[in-house]
Amino acid sequence: MVRLQELLKLNLRTVRAYLMVEDFDQHLWDDKSPAWAGKFLDAWCSRAMRSRIEPIKKVAKMLRSHTPLILNYFRAKKQLNSGIVEGLNNKLKLVTRKSYGFRSAETLKIALYHALGNLPTPPLAHRFA
Repeated sequence: MVRLQELLKLNLRTVRAYLMVEDFDQHLWDDKSPAWAGKFLDAWCSRAMRSRIEPIKKVAKMLRSHTPLILNYFRAKKQLNSGIVEGLNNKLKLVTRKSYGFRSAETLKIALYHALGNLPTPPLAHRFA
């Protein structure tokens, strides 16, 4: 803890960047309404653009361009996220990688239906998963 306070006194760009990222991470996701989240996001991006730290400015530009999509998370009352989609994508990649060497795209399609749809495998058929 003493070292962190010593670093804070130096006012290094890396320390300022660290503090900005921590501020963003701690405050944005705690907001309940899209209006407050939007205000915080706008204020944080303005501060980031004035920081003269190029990587932080790059992130602020990206956040500004994606603000409506970020605020959709708050409009959905934090009930939806992309975790399910990412999980399906990983499963799809795994089945596709395992199916290397199949002779037709139709066989890959059947393997994907079985893996992603959790369909029962006939007792005499080859198992894809």
